[in-house]
Amino acid sequence: MRTTSLTSAFALITVAALGLTACGSGDGTGDAAPAAARNDKIPTEDVVSDVAKDPAAAKLLPADVRRSGSLRIAASVGGNPPNSSYLPDGKTVVGQDIDFANAVGKVLGIKLDQEVASFEAILPALDSGKYDLGTGNFGVTDERRRTIDFVTYINDGQGFAVRKDSGLKKVTDLKQLCGLNVATGAGTTFEATLEQNKGICKEAGKKAYDVKTYAEPSAIWSSLQQGRSDVVMSTINGLRYSVAHQEGLKFLNEFHRLDVGFAFKKGTPLAPAFRAAVNKLIADGTYARILKKWGTSPSAIDRSQISPPEIKD
Repeated sequence: MRTTSLTSAFALITVAALGLTACGSGDGTGDAAPAAARNDKIPTEDVVSDVAKDPAAAKLLPADVRRSGSLRIAASVGGNPPNSSYLPDGKTVVGQDIDFANAVGKVLGIKLDQEVASFEAILPALDSGKYDLGTGNFGVTDERRRTIDFVTYINDGQGFAVRKDSGLKKVTDLKQLCGLNVATGAGTTFEATLEQNKGICKEAGKKAYDVKTYAEPSAIWSSLQQGRSDVVMSTINGLRYSVAHQEGLKFLNEFHRLDVGFAFKKGTPLAPAFRAAVNKLIADGTYARILKKWGTSPSAIDRSQISPPEIKD
């Protein structure tokens, strides 16, 4: 694991060969974003440094946190924009989630000490007390809400991408996947959705789809490009970005929307302060600037919530 500061300023850098040599660990999907294959520029506009502390929001923090002035945050890294990824130096972490964490920390007047962790390790580590919060495009599901508290800051969800020569059309029913190889990230909401619904193919008298999980985003896209998989299931925003920066692929459709939030140990006293901070960012315009920077304005939420029920289509 690598420890960095969440308050570094960014310079405009051209990214070389992000795609199949993407750095870092994490599943790169769920709920972090998949990696792109063509060279691209990571947006590096500083939209956070001018954010001021809000005394009302900061007052909601527990007294011990106000005294220490810091919290430990685990970040899942290993994809590409809009979610967390490395710059070519292999050390600097950037992304939409990082900007939101930076901005919330400034509103609350605290330092967030970041440690990079694999996506599937973060939620269990919150329960053990290793970290105070986690970020990595964590979708808010009813299953996760049983053991984790969330503070929402964006809306994303599940979608599909295929090769341009695929005959698969818009997926409105998972039975359309029967007989296909579906690539996704390990430990994600996508894997859970696919596994929970695997029986529908048998019920329909069809061959079951095969779920192929990968720990690295580059492996997911390699499996699709090389024909080992027929379709990728991942985040809506991540898929849109990735297919726009890879040859021969297309975004198929959105399947299921989910709120996304900072993750905390169940029963955390930190949630009210973080909710107030996100809502402050929405009110003062910083929130819109972060979304514009990363090209995700359609995923805006009107207000932050603490562990809202899963969105049902």
